[in-house]
Amino acid sequence: MLSTTLLFSITLLPGFFLLISYITNSSAFPQPLSAEEEVRYIIAMEKGDDIARNILVERNLRLVAHVVKKFDNTGEDIDDLISIGTIGLIKAINTYDRHQGTRLATYAARCIENEILMHLRSIKRTRQEVSLNDPIGVDKEGNEIVLLDILGSNENEVSDIIEARSEREKLYEKLKHLSRRERKVIELRYGLPYGHKRTQREIARMLGISRSYVSRIEKRALTKLCQELMAEESGM
Repeated sequence: MLSTTLLFSITLLPGFFLLISYITNSSAFPQPLSAEEEVRYIIAMEKGDDIARNILVERNLRLVAHVVKKFDNTGEDIDDLISIGTIGLIKAINTYDRHQGTRLATYAARCIENEILMHLRSIKRTRQEVSLNDPIGVDKEGNEIVLLDILGSNENEVSDIIEARSEREKLYEKLKHLSRRERKVIELRYGLPYGHKRTQREIARMLGISRSYVSRIEKRALTKLCQELMAEESGM
């Protein structure tokens, strides 16, 4: 199973997923496994074989693309939906129980779709919410008042915010292992440390390079970051 910290990082930054993340922007997805191969890799994964887990993810990416097609009419960036769907696929493979009698593809498709739906609901909710920092008036002294001033924060909310910020900063620290251009692409792509996430097309325009080149840089950077996170998790 993925550790809590690594899974949290994946959830925190949509699209950040293991060594096979580079495949999400390729039109040539790997062929699915045969039934016999799938069972063999699932059994190996259950015994702790991380390579087998990665192969199961990689060879089921075609399923992610298939599910994403159902959301063509949402107006969201397809690359982002594939990234979110891949997170669902990873969660599915990590929680799959072959003894339940459900086929991996059936279980994974449900997890992929649920992950995308949660993402879309989150986007809708965010767009509807009034920013806590939006000005809503002035006080008696003429000072601007924002919504956060009158709502306040309880102790648990503050604790959750601090914890989330700590995890994000821990991941952001890993960027020092990247080249300058790799770091720039990752910062723009995933909104680090606290900014707006950009699509590959937007980054290509900003940096004056092709979208395919941005994709290659992202693949290389994600592989490096994943290796750093996995090394930390294993105590290396």
